[in-house]
Amino acid sequence: MSGEAKRRPWFVQTGSWAGKSGAVESLENFHFPLASPRHSAKSPAPRSRRSNLDALTRSREITHIMARILGIEIPNEKRIEASLPYMFGIGRPTAAKILEHAGIDPNIRTGQLSEDQLVRISQVIQAENIIVEGDLRRERQTQLKRLTSINCYRGIRHKRGLPVRGQRTRTNARTRKGKKKTVGVKK
Repeated sequence: MSGEAKRRPWFVQTGSWAGKSGAVESLENFHFPLASPRHSAKSPAPRSRRSNLDALTRSREITHIMARILGIEIPNEKRIEASLPYMFGIGRPTAAKILEHAGIDPNIRTGQLSEDQLVRISQVIQAENIIVEGDLRRERQTQLKRLTSINCYRGIRHKRGLPVRGQRTRTNARTRKGKKKTVGVKK
C-alpha cells in the first residue's frame, strides 16, 4: 500500500464499504452508521441549557439594574422577603421583621420597589442595629482570633481544625478534619 492509502480509513482504502449508493469514494457524502441522526451534518447540535437560558434572557431584554440596599445588590425578580436574605446577616425571620417595621408588603417583587421603599428598608436595618455583610464578617473574625489567642478549649479546636462543639471525632467529623489520612501500624 502507498503512504496515501495508509492515511485513509480502512473502508475507503478497500472500497468494500457500501453506503446507500454503492462503494464510497470520498468522506463528504459518507453517512456514518454509528452517528446519531440528531447530530448529523445537516442538523446543528442541540443547544445546551445554558445557551437556552441566555437566549431567553436576551429575548426579555432585562434592562433594569439590581436593587442595592446598603451597597449590596439583591435579586430583582424575587419577592422582597426572599431577596433580603441574600445579604449576609439577614435571614428569613429578620427579613420579615424588617419589612413589617418598614411597612412594605413582603409579596412585592424587588424590582417593583420604589427608591423611597428601598431607603426605608435600609433605614430600618440601621435603626435596628442589624450588623450585615463586611461588619459582621469582621466581628466574627475578631471573635475567632480572641478565642485562639487566649488558648481556650474552643480556640485550640479551631486552630487544629477539629469540631468545636463536643462532637465525636473517632468516626465522622470529616467536614472539619478533611480527607481521611490513613495511619499505619508499625511492626
